[in-house]
Order: sequence, then C-alpha cells, then structure tokens
Amino acid sequence: MSLETLKVVAYIWLGMAIIVHIVMFFVTAPFGRHTSEKWGISINNKLAWILMEAPSLLIMAYFLLQGTNSFRSYVWILFALWLIHYINRTFIYPLRIKATPKKMPLTIAASGAFFNLINAGLNGYYLAELAPVADYKAEWLTSNSFIIGAVMFVGGMMINWKADTILINLRKPGETGYKIPKGFLFDYISSPNLFGEIIEWSGFALMAFNLPALTFMVWTFANLVPRAKNHHDWYVRHFDNYPKERKIVFPFIF
Repeated sequence: MSLETLKVVAYIWLGMAIIVHIVMFFVTAPFGRHTSEKWGISINNKLAWILMEAPSLLIMAYFLLQGTNSFRSYVWILFALWLIHYINRTFIYPLRIKATPKKMPLTIAASGAFFNLINAGLNGYYLAELAPVADYKAEWLTSNSFIIGAVMFVGGMMINWKADTILINLRKPGETGYKIPKGFLFDYISSPNLFGEIIEWSGFALMAFNLPALTFMVWTFANLVPRAKNHHDWYVRHFDNYPKERKIVFPFIF
C-alpha cells in the first residue's frame, strides 16, 4: 500500500468515525448493563472480549516483528505501548472480570474486531513501512510531543486500570445487581475508565504525530463519549440517589 492510498483509507475511516459518533447517541451498544437479546446470537462475555481485542494485539505484534522499519528507529516504543495496552485488554482484563450470565451479541464482538483490525492495520503498516525513519530518531525522545504524549498515555492507562479495578471489585462475592461506584474519579464522572482511554490514545496520537494515530484518537472519542453518556443515563434512571453533580466523562465539563 502506498502512502497516498493509506491517506485515502484513513480519511474515509475518519468520516465513518463522525457518522458512528452521531449514531451511537441514539443506539446503545447492547453489552454489559445494556445487554439485549434483540441483536441475535450472543456468546460468553469473556470470550467476546478476547475475540474482539485480539486482532489489534496480533496485527501490531506482526508489524513490530516483521516490519521493514520497526527497529530502525525508536518507533518500536510506540509498538510496545500499544501492545502493553492490548495485552491487558485481550487477556488480563477478560480474566479479571467476573463471570456473568449476561452475554455479548456476536455482532458487537465482530464489529469490535473489525474496528481493531482497521485501526491496528493503519497504525501498524504506517509505522513499520511508511513512516520516515528520521521522524523517530533520538531527537524525538526529547521532543515536547513525545514527553507530553508519553505522560498522557501512561497517566490515561493508569486511570483506566484503576477505574476497571474499582468496577470489577464493586460487588462482593455472592452479590448480584449493580451499585453506584464511588471514590477515585468516580466522584467526578460516571466513566473514568473511558476517560482514561481517551486520555491514553490522545497521548499516543501526540507522541506518534501522524494521520493513522489521529484516526485512532478520533475513533476512541467517537466510540467512548456516547458510551459514557449511555452509562451515565442508565445510572440516573436506575438510582434515585445518583450524585447530581457527577459529570459524564470529562470532569467539571461534560
């Protein structure tokens, strides 16, 4: 694939992100607390997470190991950060979540896998084959974009992991039903786990400073902001005592 072709694909993908962002404010993805049987065949939620996230992990691992330019500069750092995130998402997170009778529709798992296939394909191919080697030499490691982006990526990842841990441990053994999460950033927003991911991939885009990374940042925002609003609205509907001052996904803003 030429650079020109990749740019065309990336711009089309960006356009699709805008459309999906709007649609998701009106259509709630049916998994977790929003599970619905109207979406057809469903599969075990742990298996669904693995199938959904694995393409991103495997594709980036392939480009890291087989790419022409993967080790000709410090671009391997971007691959490593991506892989750390998706090792957690593909294996660690599914093993940590509690078994539940609620399943994930196969269509949602398939759409998530497609999403990861395109994003990892664009980013992996660009970094391994098309990115100028000079863009990721030693000077890059001391640039403002790298330093600020790295802080955002690691900070966002820590927020995401911490919030996931709180949600996973919200119910004690034997308990069922949902509770209002409290503490940490849950005192300010309904979905700090999603907020952390948005910060994380915004930091990645700043570090990488290229079009494919920008498309992934936009898609992350397009997916997670409507999902956070769906979560927030669900809490408000189901808990009369849900904190009125708590925002949706961005502290003090939205």
